[in-house]
Amino acid sequence: MQQTLFPDFAKNTPMKAAYFDAFQHPLRIENLPDPEPPEDGVVIKVKATGLCLSDWHGWMGHDADISLPHVPGHELAGIVVAKGRKVKHWEKADRVTLPFCMGCGYCHQCQSGNQQICDRYYQPGFTGWGSFAEYVAVPYADQNLVRLPENLAFQDAALLGCRFITAYRALVAQAQVKAGQWVAVHGCGGVGLSAILIAVAAGARVIAIDILDDKLELAKKIGAVAVLNARKVDSVPEALTELSKGGVQISVDALGSSETCINSILSLAKSGKHIQIGLMTGKDNRPSIPMGPIISRELEIIGSHGMQAHQYPGMLELINSGRLNIQQLLGKTVSLEESLTLLENLNTSTQVGITVINRF
Repeated sequence: MQQTLFPDFAKNTPMKAAYFDAFQHPLRIENLPDPEPPEDGVVIKVKATGLCLSDWHGWMGHDADISLPHVPGHELAGIVVAKGRKVKHWEKADRVTLPFCMGCGYCHQCQSGNQQICDRYYQPGFTGWGSFAEYVAVPYADQNLVRLPENLAFQDAALLGCRFITAYRALVAQAQVKAGQWVAVHGCGGVGLSAILIAVAAGARVIAIDILDDKLELAKKIGAVAVLNARKVDSVPEALTELSKGGVQISVDALGSSETCINSILSLAKSGKHIQIGLMTGKDNRPSIPMGPIISRELEIIGSHGMQAHQYPGMLELINSGRLNIQQLLGKTVSLEESLTLLENLNTSTQVGITVINRF
């Protein structure tokens, strides 16, 4: 049966993949050998995969986990086509997705339920070859694969990727967002829009901040009660304090710059929570944090890095019930070939919504 579904897999027919062998050099399409499943892992036929700014950081050489040559991609959904001999819970033809940071299942962090910060984590597209390919092999299958509901399309599952699950854990587990709270989201890219959607579903009042009006329009469309163009106000923290009548209870830096990080902290009400989701790289790697207000207002500074596989069911239930309409986050779908130039220019992209590769 499986050979009928995927006749080319492991039949000496090379798979197509996006590939680079030098940082910041043009990506290209290569024909590469089909991957083999690890003993504790599987090979997945990639049906859809998100195009994420983290992939751009990897291509730039900002991530120490990457060894060249490399295939990027980490926000995937697909079908199991092969499994290792130690895999117990998964079979060929299972529809799956997975968290981008895969826990080993045995270290202290995993044993405490925090697989997203595993001491021996595996990240497709970073520690190993990723999902900008027809097939991808991943380890730790029993601990990390997530079964997809039959009514959830692959391209919608790819939207969950790293951005949505990171935002979900940031708002639900880390910030413990509640109905009626004021929430500021700085940056309306994929993770920012995800944070807005999740906070709105929880009943919070969301203010979205960006420098592009079309992104702010989408933020309003998915439920933000107010928007701010950061280039059109004298002070973002002052504007947020005025809108929220004293400061927000939760503020999310969904971009990852010194400016957005500091604006986020300074916009908080007393006892407020700053959640850092956006990656801080280059000149923004060590921002000058305003410790005075952090102390005097008793603020909390919290990081959020992915989400555990065992936390997916609650999120998928909200999606299945219609309370979280993730389809609103989709910007466009593209082919693997089209993704090459898009990835190289993600840092300057004005694309609204999340781009998904669904044609290989």
